Amino acid sequence: MSQPTTGLGIDIGGSGIKGAPVDLDSGEFLRERIKILTPEESSPAAVTDIVARISDHFPETARGPVGITFPGVVQNGTIHTSANLDESWVGTDARALFTEAVGRPVRVLNDADAAALAESRYGAAKGVRGTVLMTTLGTGIGTALVVDGRLVPNTEFGHLEVDGHDAESRASSGAKERDGLSYSEWVNERLQRYYRVIEDLVWPDLIVVGGGVSRKAHKFLPLLDLRTPIVPAILRNTAGSVGAALAAAQGLEVP
Repeated sequence: MSQPTTGLGIDIGGSGIKGAPVDLDSGEFLRERIKILTPEESSPAAVTDIVARISDHFPETARGPVGITFPGVVQNGTIHTSANLDESWVGTDARALFTEAVGRPVRVLNDADAAALAESRYGAAKGVRGTVLMTTLGTGIGTALVVDGRLVPNTEFGHLEVDGHDAESRASSGAKERDGLSYSEWVNERLQRYYRVIEDLVWPDLIVVGGGVSRKAHKFLPLLDLRTPIVPAILRNTAGSVGAALAAAQGLEVP
């Protein structure tokens, strides 16, 4: 059986839930994506309702694969951590929940893992050998490792303890906005330290930076002093949706 050429990707985040049909040959959206704000009460029921609404918005994808990301550890479709959504997600079988909501099987994976798959297939890490570290800077910090083209799932390096703090509580772009930091203050006081710690931990050959703030990469990436090449994600904030659709089409259920 040949691999599907289109799929639906839905990216669940702490601030918004986004989805679009994806051309799996090019990694591009086939229609303008829809974004719905993540509800303040981000319970499984509330988020699943939005997932169903997004799926219904694209009836042309009804027979195709569906991939859905989650900002936390996902093993065999079950959520094990939920730092930026309601804690009631922990222990939830998201695969079963979403499958029922959209009326067909889905693939569920960590949001940064999905972004890394997309960047490795279509974006900044395409053709790169060795170890690629993906970091998504947003409400929190998502991370993913791809080694010689193979994903190492659920790394969660955004929750490393750095200088006595959970890393994302100080170094995410959400923390930058919360604390009113300029780009130079964010880099010099927080982001530089975070990336130095993580590159000493995994010794990557390339770091790719995604998330919403990657649109302004020229304002902060040149300020970093690292031994590892660091570049913005080419797919920017679409990588999660694209990678989710790709994972579903490939039949990947990240362990």
